[in-house]
Amino acid sequence: MMKTRATPLQLYLQEGRLEAGCDEAGRGCLAGPVVAAAVILPPDFKNELLNDSKKLSEKHRYQLRPIIEEQAVAFAVGIVSHTEIDEINILNASFLAMHRAVDQLNLKPEHLLIDGNRFKAYPEINHTCVIKGDGKFLPIAAASVLAKTYRDDLMNGLHGKFPHYAWDRNKGYPTVAHRKAIEQFGVSPHHRMTFRLLDDQLKLNL
Repeated sequence: MMKTRATPLQLYLQEGRLEAGCDEAGRGCLAGPVVAAAVILPPDFKNELLNDSKKLSEKHRYQLRPIIEEQAVAFAVGIVSHTEIDEINILNASFLAMHRAVDQLNLKPEHLLIDGNRFKAYPEINHTCVIKGDGKFLPIAAASVLAKTYRDDLMNGLHGKFPHYAWDRNKGYPTVAHRKAIEQFGVSPHHRMTFRLLDDQLKLNL
């Protein structure tokens, strides 16, 4: 059973304004895309369980996803591939993924609530960056859940083709087992070549 969060999250920054929460998943991974989501919640939205996706179990994230999708005024997901990440760097790729998510919203928001302290301004829509915003605002928390679960689905699919790396468990993050698999089997077509794929200890043991 899920526990309710200790501190209530806010539904909006400014009441009466159409705000979209934006967050990304996969920024620190060694493989796969970065995925972002944008979510506009209704003014009467309530959920005592929704929180920063990192504070939720996988089971609970997937339980919340259909609730978010059914109750949101609008939501969308944006994806930037590992090859694009290598071309433009992960910071710009994270911004681009959020832009692509906002691009696909069927309703134009009046303001964007961005998780983090930096963002590349979206054309004609003002934004506010909120450090640890996924633990402060419901729309950002909702975006974090969608971004995380959609990306996990993609990595689970890739795991079927590249089981050596255990992406069904690590989702591409730099675990010891993931790096050891890279050392043993080499890189896959989905690894980010501009990232440090092997840590110093493994390099010493080559």
